[in-house]
Amino acid sequence: MTSIVRIEPGPRMSRAVIHGDTLYLAGQVSTDGSTDVAGQTRDVLARVDEALAAGGSDKSKLLSVTIWITDISRFGEMNAVWDAWVDPTNPPARATVEARLASPNYLVEIAAIAAR
Repeated sequence: MTSIVRIEPGPRMSRAVIHGDTLYLAGQVSTDGSTDVAGQTRDVLARVDEALAAGGSDKSKLLSVTIWITDISRFGEMNAVWDAWVDPTNPPARATVEARLASPNYLVEIAAIAAR
């Protein structure tokens, strides 16, 4: 039986969950709600890097990413930050969706699945 490891479990969710050789990240949001889409995207991607490292992985092992953005007209700003961050030799499958997020201060949320 494959074990399940929960990273930073809380009452509602864990920051990440490891099952076998797969790492599942919860949606990551910015810790600074005062910045713009680009600033929040940089912050969120730094948090993704931290969660990947905590689970024994890194961005080169991303399999799938879902990005939620509150205003799709800001897609280019988010994508510019993404393009500077993503491993160009190992890009994941990705979906981007316009959505209202849990707080009006959140402009971008990113969830991911990675290999370990």
